[in-house]
Amino acid sequence: MNRAQQPARIAHAVAALLGALALSTAAHATGDKTVYDQARATAKATYDTARKQCDAQSGNAKDICVAEAKAARTKAEAEAEASYKGTVKARQEAAEDMAEAQYEVAKERCDDQTGNAKDVCKKEAKATMEKAKVDAKAQREVNDTRKEAMEDKRDAQYDADAEKCDTLSGNAKDACVDRAKRMNKQ
Repeated sequence: MNRAQQPARIAHAVAALLGALALSTAAHATGDKTVYDQARATAKATYDTARKQCDAQSGNAKDICVAEAKAARTKAEAEAEASYKGTVKARQEAAEDMAEAQYEVAKERCDDQTGNAKDVCKKEAKATMEKAKVDAKAQREVNDTRKEAMEDKRDAQYDADAEKCDTLSGNAKDACVDRAKRMNKQ
């Protein structure tokens, strides 16, 4: 294998390992601290291994290799944290962290170019990062809007069901209101 192919092989190996890690992490329940800690430790160990392999390279190839190793670690840690927290905000933050890490890799790759091509490459890399961040924010807003809409629907249905109970009195009315609460405030 020549030196030009080595960074790509390392990146593929790290990506495969992180993919397996992400799948195993996603399979566990939200908020499992042990799984979270294990995922972070695995990400660190994977980074250390990938980083050591980068030492065999030189120049910009080494810089790219290091940036890819850091990006893979950032991705694994961000996914672990998002899975641990289990919130829309955590997923948005993870997506933003991953976008920034990929931006750093892209900038390193741009260093192989010169002049206007290098400038264009860096602008495209920044645009890709910004797009990913905006998409993550938009997804969060969509999810928040859906959640609010579901709450509004539930509240409206509860009001309608509770209104039906007004024709009753005593224990029958209390039971009717309790039933409306159970059905609509889950």
